[in-house]
Amino acid sequence: MNDKLLVETAVLAGEIMLISGAEIFRVENTIDHILRKAGRNTCEAIVFSTGIFASLNDPSIEAITVARRVTVRATNLNRVYLVNDVSRKLCGDQMTVEEAYERLKEIQTVMQYSRWLKNAGIVGVSVFFTLLLGGGSRDFLAAAITGAVLAVAMEASSRLRLNDFCMNGISAFLIAFTALSVERFLLPGIKSDIIIIGAIMPLVPGVIFTTAIRDTLNGDYASGTARMMEAVVIALSVAAGVGAGIRLFQWIMGGLIW
Repeated sequence: MNDKLLVETAVLAGEIMLISGAEIFRVENTIDHILRKAGRNTCEAIVFSTGIFASLNDPSIEAITVARRVTVRATNLNRVYLVNDVSRKLCGDQMTVEEAYERLKEIQTVMQYSRWLKNAGIVGVSVFFTLLLGGGSRDFLAAAITGAVLAVAMEASSRLRLNDFCMNGISAFLIAFTALSVERFLLPGIKSDIIIIGAIMPLVPGVIFTTAIRDTLNGDYASGTARMMEAVVIALSVAAGVGAGIRLFQWIMGGLIW
């Protein structure tokens, strides 16, 4: 067995899981299981929210250590599932190391849903949360317009490679400004506050917050704290964006909001 390739496979699996929002315990456990396939005396994996360190050592070989910096984070539970499936097959001798590595390279770029379907999902979340919060048919239409603006803003931010704080702040700003503009010029009398709350739901860092709690309960206090701070920063950016959108609209309208 190629020990170097095995370590690279283990680290790649961990990297995909960490980027996709998996808990630190799950990432370390997956890397550890893959490294143990080598049958060496020492196999260690240390994972932080921003990096991975994996080592394989034995008196019969030269120590192999791989460090990988992780700067991109998202939520993609489908990729976590796919990596877990590869890990189980590899550890169960249903797949070779070479096959596992190639499969992981494919998983890195796999798209479960098309961009159009994701954008439709963003609009759907905005619309149905608005209805859930007590909105009516006119609020439904206004929420669809606001959700469409949010989808365009998130797509543009992704293409421009903006960081999470800027992306969420700008998106929240456009949500507030759009909802108030629709209420003022297109659909007077709608519940703009409910529409704004419904439309910011795709930006709420619920999964990140839950993962932070699980990391903390598993004893990974550094990663738990880091992810908790990430959730707080995202929440603050959303709040600041909504506040800025409302304030700008007030200034343009001379302090009048219907």
